[in-house]
Amino acid sequence: MAEKDGVFRKAKASAMGNCVEVAFTQDDVRVRDSKQVPGGAVLAFSTSVWLDFTRGVKEGHFDPPR
Repeated sequence: MAEKDGVFRKAKASAMGNCVEVAFTQDDVRVRDSKQVPGGAVLAFSTSVWLDFTRGVKEGHFDPPR
């Protein structure tokens, strides 16, 4: 996991800045849409919920049906 400094980061592979950005803080994980900065909504998740979500993504739980 990244340092818990609250700085928003995006994937290196993001295309033209249109992506989801994630910031890790001491208390939570924050997510925002880079197209909506500044002034857009920021979602906050507990670290445990974020880890469960990212694990589910890696395991394919959110893949579309075949």
